[in-house]
Amino acid sequence: MLKRTHHCGQLRLEDDTQIVVLSGWVNSYRDHGNLVFIDLRDRNGLVQLVFDPEADAACHKMARNLRCEWVVAVKGVVRPRGEGLENPRLVTGQIEVLVTELEVLNTAKTPPFEIDAADQVNEELRLQYRYIDLRRRSMQEKLAVRHRVAKIVRDYYDDNGFWEIETPMLGKSTPEGARDFLVPSRLYQGQFYALPQSPQLFKQILMVSGTDRYFQIVRCFRDEDPRADRQAEFTQIDVEMSFVDEDDIMTMNEGVIRRIFKEVLDVDIPNPVIRMPYQQAIDEYGVDRPDMRFEMKLKDISDIAKESTFKVFTSTVEKGGIVKGLCAPGGAKYSRSDIEKKLTAFVGDYGAKGLAWMKVEKNEQGIVVPKSSIAKFFTDEQLAQLVERFGANEGDLMLFVADKAVVVNKALAPLRVRLSRELELFDQKDYKFVWVVDFPLFEWNEDAKRYDSLHHPFTCPVEEDMGKLETDPGNIRSQAYDLVVNGSEVGGGSVRIHNPQIQAKVFDLLNISKKQAEDRFGFFLKALGYGAPPHGGIAFGLDRLTMLLTGTENIRDVIAFPKTQRGQCLMTEAPSDVDQGQLDELNLRVQKHLHQVDGENV
Repeated sequence: MLKRTHHCGQLRLEDDTQIVVLSGWVNSYRDHGNLVFIDLRDRNGLVQLVFDPEADAACHKMARNLRCEWVVAVKGVVRPRGEGLENPRLVTGQIEVLVTELEVLNTAKTPPFEIDAADQVNEELRLQYRYIDLRRRSMQEKLAVRHRVAKIVRDYYDDNGFWEIETPMLGKSTPEGARDFLVPSRLYQGQFYALPQSPQLFKQILMVSGTDRYFQIVRCFRDEDPRADRQAEFTQIDVEMSFVDEDDIMTMNEGVIRRIFKEVLDVDIPNPVIRMPYQQAIDEYGVDRPDMRFEMKLKDISDIAKESTFKVFTSTVEKGGIVKGLCAPGGAKYSRSDIEKKLTAFVGDYGAKGLAWMKVEKNEQGIVVPKSSIAKFFTDEQLAQLVERFGANEGDLMLFVADKAVVVNKALAPLRVRLSRELELFDQKDYKFVWVVDFPLFEWNEDAKRYDSLHHPFTCPVEEDMGKLETDPGNIRSQAYDLVVNGSEVGGGSVRIHNPQIQAKVFDLLNISKKQAEDRFGFFLKALGYGAPPHGGIAFGLDRLTMLLTGTENIRDVIAFPKTQRGQCLMTEAPSDVDQGQLDELNLRVQKHLHQVDGENV
């Protein structure tokens, strides 16, 4: 076999007259009779090959039989393309390789789709033939970014004294939060391992063990329904540190994100990244992962609304609800039909019962005033207060939702994002970072009539709120923090509880009995009793981070072999039946029954 000397995308004009050996796939084929042109592709790029019978008649004859996706090796000489024949779309577009020797390494069947047109192909077909889909330049570039991120991460944490330590894939099931993937044990029949949802307890035990600084790029598993930005198996950059507080952890770990964005995109991140309390994020953006690329903050107008005569607003406030809204710059261009049908239906999907609106215009006196069918329920003074509160200008659109606070925020937050895209209020290449801090430690579960952890039960309360563990648990803030980029949470963590007594109290508030705590977390609680240092950490989603860096909104684009929305691998046909002998060895019996997927019995 001819031994490769260069990659296809390496050659430039300065390589003129150099004899090279290239290997790769036939990307395209053009037979002009006297001359045959081939675009040869490898991971590095494309280069044009030319077969001329005057240079080598045998090579020319072989070349006429080549087809797309055949694997070949060639030997030839680099030369400039003819004047006016350069291809400015290729970095190798000024040169070509005149081939003097050709070796067919393998033939190929006709692909099920054209690689250059794969974006127009059904995704399930692409996933079924993933090995072909991954040949696309855009997919190769995304995998390259993912590799670069992992390399930067390892270098950064190594530079700062962290050790990369592997934690077990087969562990104990500690059902808290998402469902575990269970693995039956052959040696201990009837018992099961669980695949890790995260290395949380192991990395805390590493801190108890004196490791001081740990990181790991680790595979995690959650038996949840996949979404566009989530998979049942995913990769996270997992970090833990000892003898630190929140500031130490956030400062250290925003450093790795700063290095990633600088080296991959040449984007400078502010130092330090701004911090925003959780309650401010909810009040102004309706969500704890605010998109900061544009303003359009939410405003509570309950005080104005309750003085109006608009019954929908007044009755909502009387019942303890709120009236909240936003002002969309330039939004007055939406037609009444668009507002009352499309936008109202949109917020209805999030539980809102309706969407009130006012367009902002100038009257004959040149004064900015809101206009709509509900304006008559407000005095001139109240309308002026609305304009002032939102900072509204001519041509803007004010939109309002009245309901319980949780419903209002749930509806307005995605509406804000939708409007920002439709009105083009931000630059797609812009990146805005914010730390959201001071999350509540608990959230009330109305159905179960008990508290749940907002993050996880090992999160430490804010020091000055410790006294509320006994008196006011619903208003305790936690030492938790999320790093949000353009409305997407890329990482989250907390300072952990290192005091066994405080951990026991938190379990008690979560209605986890001593027996349950011992059954689920006994090994961990035992470790805490042997001198745990103050410690905390964070985990970044490598998949989601790579999505941001590559500009895709589909997490499957940045994973080499992802699952579908149904949790299937179409290429390998997993999950699948297993041999009865394997089940017998594990002492398992499969109960066959029908269940529905997308309305079909399977």
